[in-house]
Amino acid sequence: MRRVVMLVDNAVEGDSRVQKAARSAADAGWHVTLIGCAHVDAERRWRLGDAEVRVLPLAAVAASGRDAGSCDGSGLRGVSGLRGVSGLRARLVARGGLPLRAARLARRPVEHAEVRFWRARLRDGAWRRLEPGLWDYERVAGPVVDDLRPDLIHAHDFRMLGVAARAVDRARAAGRDVKLVWDAHEWLPGARPRRDNARWLPAHLGYVREYVGHADAVVTVSDTLADLLVRDHALPERPTVILNAPIAATTETSAPDLRKRCGLPPDTPLLVYSGAMAVQRGVDTVVEALPLLPGVHLALVVADPAAAYVRQVVARAARHGVGDRVHVLPYVPHRQLVAFLATADIGLIPLHHWPNHEIALITKFFEYAHARLPIVVSDVRTMAETVRATGQGEVFRARDAADLARAVRAVLADPARYRAAYEGEDSPLPGWTWEAQAERLDALYRRLLTPIR
Repeated sequence: MRRVVMLVDNAVEGDSRVQKAARSAADAGWHVTLIGCAHVDAERRWRLGDAEVRVLPLAAVAASGRDAGSCDGSGLRGVSGLRGVSGLRARLVARGGLPLRAARLARRPVEHAEVRFWRARLRDGAWRRLEPGLWDYERVAGPVVDDLRPDLIHAHDFRMLGVAARAVDRARAAGRDVKLVWDAHEWLPGARPRRDNARWLPAHLGYVREYVGHADAVVTVSDTLADLLVRDHALPERPTVILNAPIAATTETSAPDLRKRCGLPPDTPLLVYSGAMAVQRGVDTVVEALPLLPGVHLALVVADPAAAYVRQVVARAARHGVGDRVHVLPYVPHRQLVAFLATADIGLIPLHHWPNHEIALITKFFEYAHARLPIVVSDVRTMAETVRATGQGEVFRARDAADLARAVRAVLADPARYRAAYEGEDSPLPGWTWEAQAERLDALYRRLLTPIR
């Protein structure tokens, strides 16, 4: 049995794409070990079907006292005008003399200078100085990958690409031929920086450019992103598109009932938003639209109902006089989610315009579709084009509460018209299943590991 090692830079539990990929590959006969790297206290192990999961602790690395995203600017000590700035800034903050926001603004010139300096010296390798915390993943996962002696490494997202590439190089130097699949979950140039500094994005872009050439194949989440990856990296072949679609055959019909959990009767109009909560996700626009939609309720299905931003949204709803029509509920297991959502009337995707929002069919899009929910989506390009083509919902102008309310009223006036898009021979649902995606992934693995005769 050929061995596949999957790598991801999180604790696995909340990553449905990674879980589905590992489990379906194991079901197809591969010996799968899924390795996550996360800030946990100790190694965690469990099984996803026949796939083994190991989450390795980054905590020991972080405890060394070095900020994983820090760069002390030591290479810039000889650059005129920058000597001592970081130390002064730190002292001012420690004494309470420089507010955090002002400190962030004050450090920007230094950070931009750091980026220019290290890119001039190290080009794409500048990430070693700008974002040295990327080495933490190597120190934690690299030796484990070597011990497992995989035939194929599947690196999820961008942080694990370098870990996988270096493991492949070590294996090949030892005489073993190992294949590398890079799974690009998002378009990195269009991502929101995950650290509030000027180093994060150029560092990670250089990191990906350094290692993308090691990949024997690339997979990604949409046709639009596949085209961008070909353009950005001059890939020799177009990435295989693996949609993050739900598992159709194992959806649990015994799931809890969303409408009942909200305490609503069948005839009360119910909108649902399921997923991560952040300003750019546009839920504030929905709250602002509710006063224009008398009697309509909103369910927010979120990871942490007590999170600070969720509380802010609820407070905003109260200020608008619609607090009694907003219901916050925790996640259910992903195998129950489609059935859980099905008693709503409309699934909402109110995203703001942001590069990565324009190019993907996101997970909740498919979850709503399999729940047979009409979708009301902002005019982010790929999802808006899909909804218009299928007739499964309505499109509104992003951040425009009045236009969102118009779209909701249109769907509620004739819901059967929109649900009909999911029925019949032209239904997109058969192709929007994880089973169909798993077949593509298995075919790719077999192609890479089949000897050329």
